[in-house]
Amino acid sequence: MPCTFDRAVQRKRKGPEDQPRPKVSRLSERISRIEQLLADNLRGEQHCKRCEFELRMYLTVPAPESPRSVEASTTSNTGSSPSTHQPPDSSSVRVHFAGKELGVISLLTGTPFLFPEGQEWITARTGQVVSLDRLSPARAPWEKERGQSFNTLLMNMNSLNPFELPDLGILRVYVEAFKRSKVMRRIFPVVDTELFEETISTAYKQSISSFTYGQASARVCVIAFLTFVSRLPPVNEIVGALHIPPIDHDLLATRAQFLMPQVLQESAGLDSAQALTMLTLFELSSGNMRATNYYAAISARLIFMLGGNLNGDQTFNNDPRGHQKQEQLRNLFWIGYTIDKDLALRTGQPPTITDENCDLTLPPGYLDRAFMDVEDDEAPYLGPVFPFDLRLSIIKARAHRELYSVSSLQKSDAELLKSIRELDDGLEEWRLSVPPKWRPTMSFSSETSDANMSMHSVMLRLNYHLCMTIIHQASGRCKAWIQGQSGMMDGVSSSMALSVEASRSSLCYLEAAEHVVVDGVFWTLIFYPMSALLTIFCSILQNPLDPHSREDLDRLNVATVMIERIFSRKLPDTELEHFKLVADFILELKRLAECAIDKAWAEQRAGQ
Repeated sequence: MPCTFDRAVQRKRKGPEDQPRPKVSRLSERISRIEQLLADNLRGEQHCKRCEFELRMYLTVPAPESPRSVEASTTSNTGSSPSTHQPPDSSSVRVHFAGKELGVISLLTGTPFLFPEGQEWITARTGQVVSLDRLSPARAPWEKERGQSFNTLLMNMNSLNPFELPDLGILRVYVEAFKRSKVMRRIFPVVDTELFEETISTAYKQSISSFTYGQASARVCVIAFLTFVSRLPPVNEIVGALHIPPIDHDLLATRAQFLMPQVLQESAGLDSAQALTMLTLFELSSGNMRATNYYAAISARLIFMLGGNLNGDQTFNNDPRGHQKQEQLRNLFWIGYTIDKDLALRTGQPPTITDENCDLTLPPGYLDRAFMDVEDDEAPYLGPVFPFDLRLSIIKARAHRELYSVSSLQKSDAELLKSIRELDDGLEEWRLSVPPKWRPTMSFSSETSDANMSMHSVMLRLNYHLCMTIIHQASGRCKAWIQGQSGMMDGVSSSMALSVEASRSSLCYLEAAEHVVVDGVFWTLIFYPMSALLTIFCSILQNPLDPHSREDLDRLNVATVMIERIFSRKLPDTELEHFKLVADFILELKRLAECAIDKAWAEQRAGQ
């Protein structure tokens, strides 16, 4: 906006002590203009559209699962001075608006950590004081922190033998249960059961108080196997009938941690790669994202050392079972690849595995078996299908590289929208390639049906909507939001609407599939609905008078009860406190969203 203020300038002769005043930079001028525009708009009738962008900068989720996040994540941290406010966690990004730092948002969970300006803005929209301990906690309520318990267990190792292995008889029971559970072998091909016999033999062949070279990897592999596999519901059902005492997961994980330095001193091998992969899966399923990141990175390095990133590599050329070991190594690579791409989008950390250094040829026969009856234990075992569809993981990797990497932040609006369009085309091509029986619909509502609901379909749908979200939420980074370019805004707004609809679909499908969600998946699935709820909350606050806002408020009400029914089942007492924090968080979202709608309608009636 051009300045309309005029003042008389009195000239005076410069003294020798006078120094030339620095010029105001373009960025500073732009900040001043936008601040003035915001102030004017907030007093006028057209403040809503400008406030939409401002709210996204405060609250939306920069990580994938929260569609309105892009505006926050993509403004990056360029062009501003460091703030004295410290983010609540290393997996957080600072949120800027036209070069002005406003707050940080946890990429891990989407939880906003608000600076004073953000708190004031929410108060202005809702008329309520923000409960920071609920809406903006220093640590996300659904992120588990086991550091203290691990320290306690490590200290107790003085009274326990840290080298002690699990009872061999109990281990054999779980190995047999894993063999019988073809579902889990298809989804988590963490070991080849024939090759694993060699690992067991190596681990138990010598006294527990002494080591031979390579034995540490075998021992940790055995411990990691029992730690992770004993958490799998189908395996537990088989073992439960035998009245086997419950497994102390924390104790086993601590033993593995205790032996890890010795493992890292040994040469990379299949046992160490399997051990790190299983520990990664265990920590992920336990909600320990920090440990998950560490283990995933080490696991990827081991797999690369062994050549698992290359298809048909001859690492085990001189081994009689070389081909079998190479296939298992590629299985580990694909497990690590899918986890790595998911973690990068959830945590904001760059991926450890780069596609440019990998042969991404799909496993033989993968497309033929990917959508068979995965959850039928009676069906013959034809090979792994992995936790997520491998092609969706490849799309996630491309989306991160083209939309969320440091280099992608330099893209112009045209370049950014071109990438979004191409990625959307790729995602639709994948969707149409899925057999009709399993094919996700672009949108899912309570009126839609799916006759093939299962945990496999739940993960497929949630990840499809996640990909839709992370692709289209990037449109919020376009400068058109600030510049108000009407032609560009049509495309940007429609792209953003797709990301919001994807969050609605995630909640609707999870509610419809409630009866097939297995017990004990709180840490695995909670991220999806929470991110969707945050997105819907943001949408309500941005457009409280929109006809969809009341419907979305109803979704918050329904989701509160639905999440409690699904995720509180069979939670141990030690984890119920986390669920209580989640429930409080949702209640605060619902309260503020309802206040925003009531306030907007009251203001409209008062203005008539």
